[in-house]
Amino acid sequence: MRNTWEKKWIDQEKRVLPLMGEDNSSTYQHMSHKNQKFFHLHLISDATGETLTAMSKAVTVQYPQIKAIEHIHPLVRTKRQLKRVCQIIEEQPGIVMHTLVNTDLTHEIDKFCADLNLPSVGILDPILQIFGSYLGAPSKPTVGGQHTLDADYFNRIDALNFTMMHDDGQLPNNLDEADIFIIGISRTSKTPTSIYLANRGFKTANLPLVPPLPLPDIVEKPTTAFIVGLIASADRISTVRRNRVMELADKDLEDYVDRDAIAQEIAYTRRLCGRHDWPIIDVTRRSIEETAAAIITLYNNRTH
Repeated sequence: MRNTWEKKWIDQEKRVLPLMGEDNSSTYQHMSHKNQKFFHLHLISDATGETLTAMSKAVTVQYPQIKAIEHIHPLVRTKRQLKRVCQIIEEQPGIVMHTLVNTDLTHEIDKFCADLNLPSVGILDPILQIFGSYLGAPSKPTVGGQHTLDADYFNRIDALNFTMMHDDGQLPNNLDEADIFIIGISRTSKTPTSIYLANRGFKTANLPLVPPLPLPDIVEKPTTAFIVGLIASADRISTVRRNRVMELADKDLEDYVDRDAIAQEIAYTRRLCGRHDWPIIDVTRRSIEETAAAIITLYNNRTH
């Protein structure tokens, strides 16, 4: 005999699965717009819209053949504000995604879209339903709750300030002040990765490796900072550097863009990290977000 949770879960599946991945192509079959080259995508949020933007990106990349024209409507918290958004949707109809905590606004936008025969998806609704069923407790609606000015927020600000002050070899007096220390030759995405990590709350410093120059003494000493090396393929680094040289209109940097010279720099990085037992991440086919995620995973495995 099933327990209470199993019964709740089965009932929940029947309502939620169509929104979470089950084939529901027939749901909006009457709205189908085949062979179109673009479509309008309206993202309505009562906060900054970051959650919606990230989720819509994860979906739209699955349809590279059709361009999504995004209309981001942040800070929609009143019926008057929603009315203005509805006017825009009516002028440029398309798919509507929203994260509105206010249930009155949610019902209003859903009804408006239904009247226009447009799909409307409350992104958080199925997730909140699952949480509620599992936890056996109602949610407490909080507009922009993820942006609360709490301790975590100010820790991220401190991390960002630290990272900006210790970019590109501007090392702290004590490396232990950093959570993460990134090393790598030129054009291996050290700075953007450091900034992304800072936004996640990690104080990050980075150092460009310039063979055969020795490392600063502070790096050779034992430290609590997690040190990681970044590398990429010689072809990618050469291409990125060549573009950089063209921007600077500097023709006296042939060694800087030479593939063989870059291969030696990469080999130097590997030897250095191998000697100190520092992990290496190849960023050739990784986005900044993927590189940062890999670093965080290594960092957590090291500290736990």
